[in-house]
Amino acid sequence: MADPMRIRAAVASDKATVRVLMSHEMETGQRKDAAGKTIPAWHITEVTATHNGKPVFAAEWGGSVSKNPFLQFVVKGAKAGDKFSVTWKDNKGESRTDEATAT
Repeated sequence: MADPMRIRAAVASDKATVRVLMSHEMETGQRKDAAGKTIPAWHITEVTATHNGKPVFAAEWGGSVSKNPFLQFVVKGAKAGDKFSVTWKDNKGESRTDEATAT
């Protein structure tokens, strides 16, 4: 299983800035190893986020996103103590969900 995501949600007035650092190798499928064999593609394909269980963000990604991607977005109507959950799924069927509480 992949390492946990680092999620921070900071509230200012009625907006939360959510920052996410995902741990993922993100191989494009175009690089070769030392023996000249192509390294298979392995990348995040879907990212979703919820605010207190309500969907607030969705994205479809491909192989061009960098290793250990960083994501930031703003959610209106948030307050300290609210829960933010982020989920990613990759092209090999693996997924990871982590949660943070807004401060």
